[in-house]
Amino acid sequence: MRISRRLPILAILAAATIALPGCVSTGPAGELPSASFVAAQEGPGEDYVIGPLDELTINVWRNPELSAEKIQVRPDGRITTPLVNDMPAVGKTPAALSQDIRNQLSQYIEDPLVSVIVTDFSGTFSQQVRVIGATEKPASLPYRANMTVLDAMIAVGGLSEFAAGNKAKLIRFDKETGSQREFALRLGDLLKKGESRANVMLQPGDVIIIPESMF
Repeated sequence: MRISRRLPILAILAAATIALPGCVSTGPAGELPSASFVAAQEGPGEDYVIGPLDELTINVWRNPELSAEKIQVRPDGRITTPLVNDMPAVGKTPAALSQDIRNQLSQYIEDPLVSVIVTDFSGTFSQQVRVIGATEKPASLPYRANMTVLDAMIAVGGLSEFAAGNKAKLIRFDKETGSQREFALRLGDLLKKGESRANVMLQPGDVIIIPESMF
């Protein structure tokens, strides 16, 4: 039975070039932007903020002895690499951290070129998308560039047997005003009927709430 519920997902992925109209909001917030199925980006966006337990790869050009792979950000928010001890990493973008490492290494080598890649990321609270309620495995997911509702639902295994998918809601927080906006989601149509118009773009901090059916 579970296999049959997920078959429409494959049909949606096959229609990757279709541009979609928006999804109607339940409140005064207007409409959610629809997903156009742009090419998926494997890593976080350029503005991703490094969080605790993220895993980094640090490359120092022409200095392999100073490069490092699988460097995990410690719970205290710091990292240690060759010649760089207890460097604060949490709260920085990869570009900002690479510049800080470059400044540190400049004491030892001339004009180092440093790159930082987040290879495995947990995401800070504001960089996550949370899916809660009647799903196979509720989870907090690291936000990725161009992430859609479909991406999130695939990651959590789809709807549970008793989910009321078309009564799902998306809660979006406005950082500037401190308020929240509520939108309707038609997850049942998206996942069970292959209704591509029900797919929408997500933003960091979004919360997807899926209620259970009363019947």
